[in-house]
Amino acid sequence: MSDFLTRRGVAGRLRGLLADTLELAQVRLELLIIEAREEAARLLSMIVFGLVSVIFISFGLVFLAVFLTVWMWDTHRLLLLGIFTALFLGGGLTLLGLAVARAREDTRLFATSRQELQRDQEELRP
Repeated sequence: MSDFLTRRGVAGRLRGLLADTLELAQVRLELLIIEAREEAARLLSMIVFGLVSVIFISFGLVFLAVFLTVWMWDTHRLLLLGIFTALFLGGGLTLLGLAVARAREDTRLFATSRQELQRDQEELRP
């Protein structure tokens, strides 16, 4: 009878350990999903704000260039058109270079989940 109770106790402990492991995995997966949603929302808002600001700034710069060119039409129209062309192309190429550099940076996506999993691993090691 004692052997039966010992087996049942070991089996019960194994089931409990399995249940705890599954619960821990579920919590970590939920954390991962929450982080993914937050990151997606942050990226979407960043893209929308960025695109709208680029549109407004572009229109503003074009109208400023047209305004100054028309204002100086009789004296320095070619000089102003050359300056504005250089400014727009230079600014665009600079921003393109910054965007490429930013795309190559290491992402912090799921950093919290990775830290929690690493802490779990350290706690489970003997």
